[in-house]
Amino acid sequence: MKKIFTETTNGIKISVTTAYISEEVITPHDRNYFAYTITIENLNNEWVKLLSRHWIIIDADGNKEEVLGEGVVGYFPELEEGQSFTYTSYCPLDTDWGTMEGTYQFVKKDGTMFEAKIPRFVLHKNLVES
Repeated sequence: MKKIFTETTNGIKISVTTAYISEEVITPHDRNYFAYTITIENLNNEWVKLLSRHWIIIDADGNKEEVLGEGVVGYFPELEEGQSFTYTSYCPLDTDWGTMEGTYQFVKKDGTMFEAKIPRFVLHKNLVES
């Protein structure tokens, strides 16, 4: 059974599962590739739109990388109350494991901006399903 990492902040529930992408699927072989699937659920009673993301990625050697960008995988999901959006992306690491965490920035109809926390999740070559 896959581990699900979940966090709810400001009425946005973020759930994450991970998977190791085997060497047979991806090249080059000098890095480890991990897929992560994220579901963003709007628990608020109003429309919200995801504008951007901020990732903090730390590998097993303690190397830290921050990634800022607009939207997620080319989308700017707009969610009414109770709606969700799911996407899958990937992260290459030079080590056998690491962690990711961060925030999504949202806007409400009235222009109010807010953040939702992405829970810290583990990318591990030997602990996630292939």
